[in-house]
Amino acid sequence: MPVKYIPYYPNTVEGQAILDNITRTQRVLRYRENNKVYDRIKRGMPYYEVEPLETVGEPSENLVIRGECISACAYLKEKGIKVDLVYIDPPFASGADYAKKVYLRKNPKLAEKVAAAEQEMDIDELKAFEEKMYGDIWQKEDYLNWMYENLMAIKSVMSDNASIYVHLDWNIGHYVKVLMDEVFGEDNFVNEITWHYYNKMAPSSKCFPRASDKIFLYCKSKDDFIFNRQTEEREQPVKQLVRKFVDGKAINARDDNGNVMYRDSFEKRIDDVWRMSMLQPADKTQPLNYSTQKPEALLQRMINASSNKGMLVADFFGGSGVTAKVANDLVRKFIHVDIGINSIQTVRDRLKEANANFQIFEIKDGVSLFRNPQQTMDKLAILIPGLQKGVKGISKFWFGAITKSKEGIVPVYVPNLLNTQEKVLDIPTINTIINQELQNLEVNAKKVIVYYIDIDDQKALEKFIKDNNATEIEVELKDLKNLLHDVVIEDIIEFTTTETKGVFTTEITKLISDRLIQKIGEFNQKGNLQSIKKGKKFDPINISNEGLELIELIALDCENTEGQWHSTTEIKMDKLGYVIKDGVKSKDFWDGKIRCETKPKRIKIRNISGDETIKVIE
Repeated sequence: MPVKYIPYYPNTVEGQAILDNITRTQRVLRYRENNKVYDRIKRGMPYYEVEPLETVGEPSENLVIRGECISACAYLKEKGIKVDLVYIDPPFASGADYAKKVYLRKNPKLAEKVAAAEQEMDIDELKAFEEKMYGDIWQKEDYLNWMYENLMAIKSVMSDNASIYVHLDWNIGHYVKVLMDEVFGEDNFVNEITWHYYNKMAPSSKCFPRASDKIFLYCKSKDDFIFNRQTEEREQPVKQLVRKFVDGKAINARDDNGNVMYRDSFEKRIDDVWRMSMLQPADKTQPLNYSTQKPEALLQRMINASSNKGMLVADFFGGSGVTAKVANDLVRKFIHVDIGINSIQTVRDRLKEANANFQIFEIKDGVSLFRNPQQTMDKLAILIPGLQKGVKGISKFWFGAITKSKEGIVPVYVPNLLNTQEKVLDIPTINTIINQELQNLEVNAKKVIVYYIDIDDQKALEKFIKDNNATEIEVELKDLKNLLHDVVIEDIIEFTTTETKGVFTTEITKLISDRLIQKIGEFNQKGNLQSIKKGKKFDPINISNEGLELIELIALDCENTEGQWHSTTEIKMDKLGYVIKDGVKSKDFWDGKIRCETKPKRIKIRNISGDETIKVIE
């Protein structure tokens, strides 16, 4: 439950329209959920407890935050933090799932076996051995409501001279452009940038190849925003008229004889079509194994154009961390926000290699139940005891139903964790359930179960149900977090620590990950079936008894036995098995040990899927 709600804007004018103050937006968003968005924005941004997880390097204003965009904005607003530049690359409402490939470590032969197996299999089958980060599957209206709330939250923490770049594609960008006109004002629209990437593979469908994204640039105030002119070198110099300003007007300059003057021009001003010499994403030069990664050169152009050294740059859908990395390189402060643990781990390791100073926080907003909301939704169907999907007489509003001996069929509601609007169980949602969905049930139900991640005011909700439920159906409220916490199982790790001449050596002797073993088993099973269809032999992935090839990172904390983590030393293995020690890359292979000159108090091990286990060293 939120600690409190923080207004988006402190001095909202009484009667001011929030969602439907211009005709175009009414046409785009004219549907029955508008009132919920209006109510949520009037209520304010939910402010939750924030837990500091780790400080990397020296104490700094730079932040890496695990949490939702709106929750993070509430935290920044509460702390009085204003950002000077925002870049966001939110989901595109594309209908696609985004996943991270998982590679075994340490043993190069096993890594080659995984790569060979991938070449044999279709891309759909490969998903059995990928970590799904999030599902970009939205109804258009839900997506636009979600984007509207996020844009409102982001604007509330922007400084007066700030700008925002919103990166989208052909599928949804034109709709979001209308929202941005309303949120930031049509007069504060600066540019629609087309990012054209070369050599895009042409689809077989009847259309021109789609080889560009759209990036909308808006400022907080057209009268006062940062913009630094950007230029690039010409391939060939050209003759260009020399111009001068007279009484505020540009005219051709002339020599003493009255002739028009020319000069050789070796550079040109960058316009709103960016033809940059790299593919998308930037896998070849900056390989991070992150599906939505963007190239650093793209962010360098925006950050150089719309901020100065020392300013604060924020990305509220941070992904691979390119914004934070480039901001740090360009001597800016940064804030990286994302809901997925894979994102937080990726940017954490990326920034550590760049010798950045930053703090990692986690917002206790109920999103980080497993590692990301998509994974949680995928697991829920088997985690709720006795749940059945597709029960006749139960609409799609319900997640499924449980059959009990006394109550009969019990419909079950679960909030969609991919949609932040459903996360908080409030009176409008309960009203929909008791005055609409209970009435429309085609089964004789005596009871329904309503799960929630967060709840607005439980006593008020229970009273509302008692006063307004015209049916005899019991409504039981259940905290979904309790269910999920009961089934989270840490990896089993075995290790020993010894001291020789002032050097402490911790040797990891075994790692057992039930979840990874299950995923690899599923991968082998599907791979074998696929190979049989193709008439080929499948070489399965086998894990050693020690399981050390399942380890991606080992770290030691020599300062604390509890609370915020401090890495005294750490080693990470890349997908080829090479060791990165304290951010420094090498061509060495891991020997199963980690060493330090101070007695370690805790050990942290991250497996190849991102699950972290922390143990106190006795």
